[in-house]
Amino acid sequence: MPSSAAAPILETDRLILRLPKAEDFDRYAELLADETAARYIGGCQPRAAAWRKFLQQPGAWLLQGFGMFSVVERAGGRWLGQLGPWRPEGWPGNEIGYAFHPDAWGQGYAVEAAVAAIDWAFEALHWDDIIHCIDPANLPSQNVARRLGAVCRGPGRLPAPFEDHPIEIWGQTRAQWHEHRKRFA
Repeated sequence: MPSSAAAPILETDRLILRLPKAEDFDRYAELLADETAARYIGGCQPRAAAWRKFLQQPGAWLLQGFGMFSVVERAGGRWLGQLGPWRPEGWPGNEIGYAFHPDAWGQGYAVEAAVAAIDWAFEALHWDDIIHCIDPANLPSQNVARRLGAVCRGPGRLPAPFEDHPIEIWGQTRAQWHEHRKRFA
């Protein structure tokens, strides 16, 4: 998608996935300030550093034509997290990444949003394979990946400056997704 093309808005029963907006930042900063929530996504960040990190996704959309969506509730518009296609320089594959505000955990939002984002990535981006880079100790994230039909492919490596962070690569092919996707119909 060229940078001048309109970005998609994806909708599910409970959620809207759209480009990040400045109004999402307060809740994003809360996410990155929470020690437990930020543990596997680069660690706690002060507000000013969180702002710089927040700007990565709109930049990815502008330059690559994709990036993580802001995930908001259809009822009320509360920002819940970010999720979607992610492929920075040197990344080990086409990732569907996810990070949610702690007050959104345990409600099925990650799986619901990921189904829409994975469908979109395979259709619009023509990806043949997706991955999730997950710390081996991050059991909730592994559970989301399993529910999405991904399997652990083994250890992986992120590019600098994250090369010392342990990760496992979870993933599936387009064909595997289409077979697993029938469970969500």
